[in-house]
Amino acid sequence: MKLAVQDGLLPGRSLAEKLDNAARYGFDGIELGGGWLLEHGDEVVRALENHPVKVSSICSGYRGCLLDPVKAERDKAVGDMEKLLQLGGRIGATGLIFVPVFGGPRLLDLSPYRTAIDLEHELLADLLDRLSDTAEKSKCLLLLEPLNRYETHMINRLEQAVAVAKRVKRKGLAVMADLFHMSIEEDDLSSAICGAGKLIRHVHLADSQRLQPGTGHTDFRGAFRALKESGFSGYMALECGVRGPAATALPACVKFMRKQMR
Repeated sequence: MKLAVQDGLLPGRSLAEKLDNAARYGFDGIELGGGWLLEHGDEVVRALENHPVKVSSICSGYRGCLLDPVKAERDKAVGDMEKLLQLGGRIGATGLIFVPVFGGPRLLDLSPYRTAIDLEHELLADLLDRLSDTAEKSKCLLLLEPLNRYETHMINRLEQAVAVAKRVKRKGLAVMADLFHMSIEEDDLSSAICGAGKLIRHVHLADSQRLQPGTGHTDFRGAFRALKESGFSGYMALECGVRGPAATALPACVKFMRKQMR
């Protein structure tokens, strides 16, 4: 398993400086924000050339919303996601992290014909089938992320993301596990990870209070053991606040995580 960090957590005036700091702190990869990547794709390609730190993943950053009632908003999301998947393939990213909808349902409740939730799942399956074409051609996965109940109503647990992936049945669609959201929604981190198994292709790391691992009470050792038993060997990226100066807090976090991975 490899350790990565979101670009926004790294000091540096340019991507090149951030990459150098990531390497200095002991990270294997960097997770880029999608909105920034859309505007700086060529700079990313140049900065990555012959650098030991690779792009682990792309975190959202597209406009619109996949499950918006307005078609123009859905089209924005699909169009930007297709561009990001293509860029992701170009720079070797594992995948593009996405959340279908934030907050409550945006679609109308058409009961008894269809509830808003029914419509969301049908629409999502159709859109993901289309997006999977681009994902598979680009060799950059769609990474469906469950969020806690306070951020979205729709997909909160790994088993729900797995159900979507099994419904769509495309190689371009996978699941990511965020240990912070899981600490709110899952009964047991290890059991949830084992249940999702090989569909997990990326992981977000944060401790129980959403600061860097090693500052709270999350059972990272158990979660890492479950990931290994499930055959996971990909990137796990920090998505959290950082307590203390990055130059000391991040290397200490890497040391902590590598100890938990043994």
